[in-house]
This record gives sequence, structure tokens and C-alpha cells, in this order.
Amino acid sequence: MPDPARVHSRSMTALELLAKAKRIQAIAQTGKTYCKDPFDLDRYEELMRISFELMEAATDAPLDRIAGVFSREAGYPTPKVDVRASIIVDGRILMVRETTDGKWSLPGGWADVDLSVREMVIKESREEAGLEVIPRKVVAVLERNRHNPPPMSYGCLKIFVDCSVADAAVSTAGEVEKRFVPNFETDGIGFFSLDALPPLSENRVVRGQIELCFRAHGDPDWKTFLD
Repeated sequence: MPDPARVHSRSMTALELLAKAKRIQAIAQTGKTYCKDPFDLDRYEELMRISFELMEAATDAPLDRIAGVFSREAGYPTPKVDVRASIIVDGRILMVRETTDGKWSLPGGWADVDLSVREMVIKESREEAGLEVIPRKVVAVLERNRHNPPPMSYGCLKIFVDCSVADAAVSTAGEVEKRFVPNFETDGIGFFSLDALPPLSENRVVRGQIELCFRAHGDPDWKTFLD
């Protein structure tokens, strides 16, 4: 009879299970895209359903919601892209308060179709913080599920970009805060030092990612951090 302790030590974590499920889903989606044989297409459909069930077990997300997300996907599966702006003034980083959870994040969001990373950072900073910025360098490109809770059923790459304030007249944190106007995505703005961060919206940003932003900002020879 197997030793229960050894069996338990071999059990997968939720994150490992999710990774396997996403791999099965990717294989099934690729097969459905390129396969012509009707019998094999049925098998890929079954694999897809199995992957959704595994994702449900790994994330606690309802099965119908997971199926709904992937029902819109076609072609070769690729990750989504999330872009975040790092704007540091006087040794403090700009953060916005999210209306969805009342917690704080860096300006940013899902990348829009046909916009570059530079254009996205400028757009999100303007919309969420009311601030015009100049993107300077890519701080990091990270696989989201390795850093941010909770795990998502689909893949996501997070791109952090170090930026400066474009308007020379806006040279202090106080001037930036005065110009802010609440909107449907963010209802607050503030500048925070690394040792005095507010409650973080961790599905968007975690402390380790903010630490990378501070390190990159202070290093003129910074090389993009990659997972």
C-alpha cells in the first residue's frame, strides 16, 4: 500500500494544476485550429472540456465563466498583455485607487488592439491618473500567474514601463495630485515610498513588482528583468 505521506508530497499545487490545464487547453485550441479530421476534432473538444474542469478545480471560478472566456478564443493560443506605468517623482511612486476594490495599483490595464506598449502606457496614465508621461524604459516583462494572486485561467504577460512626467510645469507630486479628476476606473491618486505602500490591488500589482520599478528608476544602466 502506498505511503500516504509520499503520495501527499507528490500532489500538485493549484498553480501547478492550473499550468497543466492551460497546457491542455492550448493543445486543444491549436488542434481545433489546424485539424481537419472530424473524429480528431471531437477529441480536441473533449480535451477542451477536461481542461475547463481542471481550471475550475484550480481556481474556484465557475465552469461556465471559464468556458465563456475561451469560447471567444480562436487560432493559436497566446497570452493577454497587461501594461503598467511606473512614475516616480521625488523618490515616491504614483499609484491610483481602483474603484472595483478600493485598493491601489499602478496606472495601466489590458493592452488595446493596434496600440504599441508606448502608446498604451501614455493612454492609461492619461485616463487613470490625468497625467501626460514619457515612457523611458521597460522595467520588466513578467508572467502574471508566477507573481500575482489569484491564479487566472488564461495566460498573461505584465509589462512595467518606467516613465517621466511630460509636462515640465508639473514637477512635484502635489501638483500632479491637484490635477487629478476621479473617473469610473480610479477615484484616488497618491505618491508613496516603498516603505509606506497602501493596501495593494494584488491581482494588478504586488510589492515585488514595485520594488523592481524603484530599482530600475535609480539605475541608468538597467536591463529589462525577464522571468
